[in-house]
Amino acid sequence: MNIGSLLPFLLIAVLIVPMVLMSRKQKRAMAQQQELQNSIEVGDKVMTTSGLYGYVANTADDATVDIEIADGVVTTWLRAAIREKVSEDVVDEPIQDDDETVASIAETKDDEKTVASETPKSTADVAPPLEQTKKS
Repeated sequence: MNIGSLLPFLLIAVLIVPMVLMSRKQKRAMAQQQELQNSIEVGDKVMTTSGLYGYVANTADDATVDIEIADGVVTTWLRAAIREKVSEDVVDEPIQDDDETVASIAETKDDEKTVASETPKSTADVAPPLEQTKKS
């Protein structure tokens, strides 16, 4: 066998092998996404493909999921729009209103008002409006 007869086989191998590997990777990703969508349960914290976080409120429909994005605000999403389950590692701690915090916030607001009032007015010239002529 000479090299000229092996060249077509090498070209085919170079083109086919990456295609096969990419399709396997795609199938694996689709299987993981399907597994995620099937494992969603009421109460899970999820993130949608658009970056919206919320808690699953209802999973009765096979095609859609109801997500509560705020207290009493429930929206309906396609299951395919769920990107991932979010872990609850970070616990939101309520803000405590002590006197020092309220006083420091009030001082900050007073400082902002002072800075805003000290800012000079703009001296930029504004161009006059363009004249519009009517066609007769």
